[in-house]
Amino acid sequence: MTASTTHIWRLLKWGRILARHGALTGIERDPNTPAPVRRLARIARIGARVPKVPRYADAFQAIGPAAIKLGQTLATRPDLVGEAAAHDLLRLQDQLSPVPYETIEAAMLASFGRPLEELYSRIEQTPVGAASIAQVHRATTTDGRQVAVKVLRPGVEDEFARAIDTYSWAAAQLEALSPEAARLRPRLTIETFKRWTLRELNFRREAASASELSENMTAESDFLVPEIDWARSTAKVMTIEWIDGIKLSDRPALVAAGYDLPALAQTLVRAFLRQAIADGFFHADMHQGNLFALPGNRIAAIDFGIMGRIDRRARVWLAEILYGLITGNYKRVAEIHFEAGYVPAHHDVGEFATALRAVGEPMRGLPVKDMSIGMMLESLFSITRDFDMVTQPHLLLLQKTMVMVEGVATSLNPDINLWNTAEPFVRDWIRGELGPEAALADRLVDDFRLLTRLPDLVRRIEAQFPPPGGEPLAPPLRAIEIVRIGGGWRYAMVALVTAIVCVTATWFALG
Repeated sequence: MTASTTHIWRLLKWGRILARHGALTGIERDPNTPAPVRRLARIARIGARVPKVPRYADAFQAIGPAAIKLGQTLATRPDLVGEAAAHDLLRLQDQLSPVPYETIEAAMLASFGRPLEELYSRIEQTPVGAASIAQVHRATTTDGRQVAVKVLRPGVEDEFARAIDTYSWAAAQLEALSPEAARLRPRLTIETFKRWTLRELNFRREAASASELSENMTAESDFLVPEIDWARSTAKVMTIEWIDGIKLSDRPALVAAGYDLPALAQTLVRAFLRQAIADGFFHADMHQGNLFALPGNRIAAIDFGIMGRIDRRARVWLAEILYGLITGNYKRVAEIHFEAGYVPAHHDVGEFATALRAVGEPMRGLPVKDMSIGMMLESLFSITRDFDMVTQPHLLLLQKTMVMVEGVATSLNPDINLWNTAEPFVRDWIRGELGPEAALADRLVDDFRLLTRLPDLVRRIEAQFPPPGGEPLAPPLRAIEIVRIGGGWRYAMVALVTAIVCVTATWFALG
């Protein structure tokens, strides 16, 4: 177990880097920050030149790979780190210096356990991308296919384990300092980060996620998921189909190539809606660096290490909340929050409906194209503290991805009307899930399941109440523990003592 002094030393070292980038300013000024944390922040910035505008993403980038991933997690928690920090942390896109090819080659040999010449005819030594967890090299397989080979950085697992250990320790100390810190559940945030990281460090899990997403997206022909080469993939090396396209972040190149940017934006929004709403399984790292434009105004995605999943019940709640905010039915939205357990029962539904009205009415007064998803989420976060709303981990990733997709779509087409783009899909899904046809279909399914159980029910009734002439089945015998006293002489002694007791009792009874 790591000593507390080691954790404190690491935190002070990281805090010094954060202070130099102005990333501790918000912590010091926030009245809800516990006093001990505020003192540590002041100690960390002693002698540092603090910039006027905090550079949160640059600070996490400077700390190292584990901090980059933590920063991406904190980008989903504006209620914990503040709106400005969360928005700036969305810039983190894992761009690090590459590891020498000799080190990568040794890691691949150790993972495959056989010569690389048996798998690839050529591997480019210069990587096409280097991130906090892995780096990617272009290669050609022995059967002539162009692929991307993603290799885990050697030593990254130990580095992440040490960092997560300190993050967990710090989160536990923070929760113990104040009720407000406990409400924000920082330990849960770190546990979520830990699960994401462990998933990303296992490339078989990432390959399985890509395969599942590919099957789900067959209905969206304009959204491509590259094919996994399972024969050339292990837990530390993943081989995937090469995507030859233009990154959506390179707008000038897209324009020069003649792409229809509004069409690309619509394709992206529809693909995300199908993943999140229809399937409940979505790519949760859809920033511009992970999305490519292909001929025919198609989009391809890469990097499936972070995936989100929400069940049907949560999706129905989200659809009703969104619909209620747009239509102004705040009472129903408030009731949904209480039914879902998002707001503790000791609060008043009417008061919460009024707070939601304060969020929804200004938004409804704007032109439709200005009704930003990010704006809506920012306003909703602003009322969480007043009503003791605890973190919902299964929704955090969805909220982050919604803001990210909106940002990419508006960068492609600043005039995109997100609500009009999403409305046909969301309307059809809500009607299919919540409309009268859906209610009838659910009833038919329940009735059919009941019918399939009827034969077994009849057999069980006949077993208990047989028809005339039939014999009832004997009930199963109760299990009785057998206690063995000993050998035969002990049984004889017990019988003799019993007989003496009976004779003596009879003699006294007769007087």
